Formats: sequence, structure tokens, C-alpha cells
Amino acid sequence: MSRRGEQAMVPDAEFSSYYGRPIIKEPTWKADIPFYLFVGGMAGASAVLAEGAAVRGLPSLERVARLTAAGGAAVGTAALVHDLGRPERFLNMLRVVRPTSPMSVGSYILAPFSGLAAVAAATELSGRLPRLGRLAGMGAAAFGPPLATYTAALIADTAVPAWHEGHRELPFVFAGSGALAAGGAALACVPCSQNGPARRMLLAGAAMELAASEVMDRRLGFVAEPYRQGRSGRLVTGAKVGAAAAAAVSLLGGRSRTAAVAAGLTAVAASALTRFGIVEAGKESARNPAYTVTPQRARRGARHTGSADQPAGRL
Repeated sequence: MSRRGEQAMVPDAEFSSYYGRPIIKEPTWKADIPFYLFVGGMAGASAVLAEGAAVRGLPSLERVARLTAAGGAAVGTAALVHDLGRPERFLNMLRVVRPTSPMSVGSYILAPFSGLAAVAAATELSGRLPRLGRLAGMGAAAFGPPLATYTAALIADTAVPAWHEGHRELPFVFAGSGALAAGGAALACVPCSQNGPARRMLLAGAAMELAASEVMDRRLGFVAEPYRQGRSGRLVTGAKVGAAAAAAVSLLGGRSRTAAVAAGLTAVAASALTRFGIVEAGKESARNPAYTVTPQRARRGARHTGSADQPAGRL
């Protein structure tokens, strides 16, 4: 029988490591990488939106989406090269194909996508070789979804707890975030008579991102704390509020051009906050040994009890 008023004789465990250092190394990425994650996702989804506009016969939407895809790929590549330090380092990644490496696979997604999107945008601007431009646009659309999501696999394939433990949901978060940004960018720039597909992409992206984020938050339990607390938590919360607000304004604004611009810009900002928030959450989880130790203990306990792999709480 238990006794009331009993006090624990052993204090709660405090997670630490030798010499007070973190168990794993914190990612050293600066603003270049989360910015690349953002523009890459927007570019990939924009290529898909552009091809849909071409099929529907919406020239203004097609033009904006093709330019967004090409511009996002160019700016994202520049940010990636800047983070690497020297351009030849990016070229070196193309020397070997490693299907088991998200970095290698991603290089072979980014390189052809950038070239195809550039050709499609160039023909759109010049009006020349439209058939070549259409073929290039179709190729870019094929590489678009992998471009928008491979970075989720890239960061999940690490020992960073907030990323690795969320490997199931992060691709859906990134896909939704990319669609949100692409739909928002087009919605802000296209006349109301042609912005229907952009509005629907914005709504679908917001729904996917918010749903996947909620599922990840519930499944990760304690390890999801960096997504809810501190600077990273504020960024992620701001992204969720922005996505919901953009969806609401786009729905309630009707055919108002002002509402469309406001919803579009809010969606783009929310997508950027998502990427920066996720990167910051990963850094925070790497700093705290508890986020590394707790999932390991949960998995060890699951092997003995046969229970599901669920890091539900602090041990």
C-alpha cells in the first residue's frame, strides 16, 4: 500500500554529458540553409503550379509561377553555394551518385530542376521556342515535388533529435509549406480572374502543413518541446498562425485584390517562418542532452516490453 506524504528519496535525473558538453554536435548552419529550404520548397511547388496553369490556359498565372520557380532555384542555389564556401564544392557533389545519401540525391534534383526551370522562364520572357519551354516546364514540374521535400529527408537523416524523430511527418510539413509559399506568391501577383489554382494550392498547403505539424507534435511528445518553446517555438507558432490567417483571408476575401495580396504575402512569410523555426528547433534539441537520451531510453524500453516506439515523456 502506498503512503500519503511520502517524499522521493532520489532526486529527478538531470541529463548531462562529460564536461557539460552536449552529446551531439549542434548544426552550424547559418541563415543561408533555412533560406535555401524555404525558396527551394517554393520553387518546386511553383513549377507544378506553372504546369497546371499551362494546362488550364491561364497565361498570367503560368508566367508568374515559371518566374518564381526559376528565381527560387537560382537564389536557393546561390544560398547553398554561399554556405558551402566555394562553388566547386557544389560541383564536386555531382561527381558521384549515392542513392543512400539525401545530399547526393538532392544535388541531382536541384541541378536539373534549376536548368529546366531557367529554360522555361527564358522562353516565357522571350516568347521564343514555346514548345521547348513547355517541355522544360514539364520536366521542372516532375522534379518539383522531390525538390520541395528532399530537404526534409536530408535533415531527418541526422542525429539531431527534433529532426530525426520527426522523419515521418517532416516531408509532409515541407510539402505543405512549399505549396503554401508557391500559392501565396502567385496569389499576390496574379489578377483575380486567374488566381483560382493559386488560391487552392495555398489552402491545400496550409491544411497539409498544419495537420502534419500537429501529428508530429503529438507523436514526438517530450522531444517536440523545441517546436513549442523558446525562440524556435515562437517561430513555429508564428508560422502556424500565419498559415491559418492566410487561408482564412483567402477564403473570406472573395475576389478582393487587396485580400488576395494580403493572404499571399502572409502565406509566403509563414512558409519562411516554418523553415527557420524547424532549423532553430533542431539546434535547440542538439544543445540539450535530454532530447538525445530520452528517445534512446524509450526505444530500449520498447525492445524489452514490445511497446510502440514512442518518446512520450521525460524519463
